[in-house]
Amino acid sequence: MAAANGVRRIWVGQNSLLSTPAVSAVIRERVGHDGSKASGAFILTASHNPGGPHEDFGIKYNMENGGPAPEGITDKIFENTKTIKEYFLAQDLPDVDISALGITSFYGPEGKFEVDVFDSATDYVKLMKSIFDFASIQKLLSSTKFTFCYDALHGVAGAYAKRIFVDELDAQESSLLNCVPKEDFGGGHPDPNLTYAKELVALGLGKSSSQGEPPEFGAAADGDADRNMILGKRFFVTPSDSVAIIAANAVQAIPYFSGGLKGVARSMPTSAALDVVAKHLNLKFFEFAVKKVLELVGFIPVLKFNICSDHIREKDGIWAVLAWLSILAYKNKNNLSDGEKLETVEDIVRQHWVTYDRHYYTRYDYENVDAGAAKELMVYLVNLQSDLAEVNKYVSHGSCNIL
Repeated sequence: MAAANGVRRIWVGQNSLLSTPAVSAVIRERVGHDGSKASGAFILTASHNPGGPHEDFGIKYNMENGGPAPEGITDKIFENTKTIKEYFLAQDLPDVDISALGITSFYGPEGKFEVDVFDSATDYVKLMKSIFDFASIQKLLSSTKFTFCYDALHGVAGAYAKRIFVDELDAQESSLLNCVPKEDFGGGHPDPNLTYAKELVALGLGKSSSQGEPPEFGAAADGDADRNMILGKRFFVTPSDSVAIIAANAVQAIPYFSGGLKGVARSMPTSAALDVVAKHLNLKFFEFAVKKVLELVGFIPVLKFNICSDHIREKDGIWAVLAWLSILAYKNKNNLSDGEKLETVEDIVRQHWVTYDRHYYTRYDYENVDAGAAKELMVYLVNLQSDLAEVNKYVSHGSCNIL
């Protein structure tokens, strides 16, 4: 289809495996052999939903800035689908082996056409090494006092896990769980939370009969590697606490932010933990809808365990894991020798609560509901807004968001 419609070159990750954050990085950073840059990208993904021939599948489009297409673009695409009468396909083109790195050139109906198959991890690893102090993280992961576990839930994050955590940071390969990408996610649901990341949760909370002490640090990723979950030893870190703690420690622990944070932002259905950090550190603070948050500079927590920064224009699960490892490495830089007490994930979170208070919130997700009934409910809720001023007289606004 690309060859038949005037596209001259496409880039494809080896074996068609490329995470959503890596796509954003490639669009923003990668330059072709002739100096060209990508105009955008199509991401074929089940994201964090069940995948496979009989399950969910979706198409995302990212713009030339690396970020998701805004509604103005997606609305135009949708309108075009109502009127399109034909599209072009090139026939009898040679097969391209997307397991082999290199450029395949041939002539299509619009002239010369190239398919550039590149290593999925190289560009992304290079970017991560420009953000984090890999030497300090490597020292932490190499310590016999620190144990680590990463679960890719058979999603695309598995294509990066060995390269980053084992090859670059010297973690044991046995610390990787479910890191072989599978089209159906191994029959599981690649949602990195306490419900679906069952194997990691059993290990992290000490409920696994096959292992002794839980790891000091555990993390999981979703299907396209833009979301994450963080665990300590028998301790779960909420997403809202996670981003607030990263923001509070970034300048000291992450070289990319050594010059100071430009600002922080969160989506509306996230607790006010980040708000308090922003106020305490005198940072610019924003609260927006999800897509608007992605346009801002700074830390970006969005729906369902998403955190990122301005190194790309997407959420980034592995970035969040490396951020936590950076904080642990910084806090324990003098604690890795024998006899010294390790500062744990739980220690860091509880110290954060002492400084910034503890924040609670509740969120309810309703899936596969009737669309018509859901719209009626939203109309009803919008109509209730006129009474909110009266309701606010009786609601104490402090650490909690009232939705």
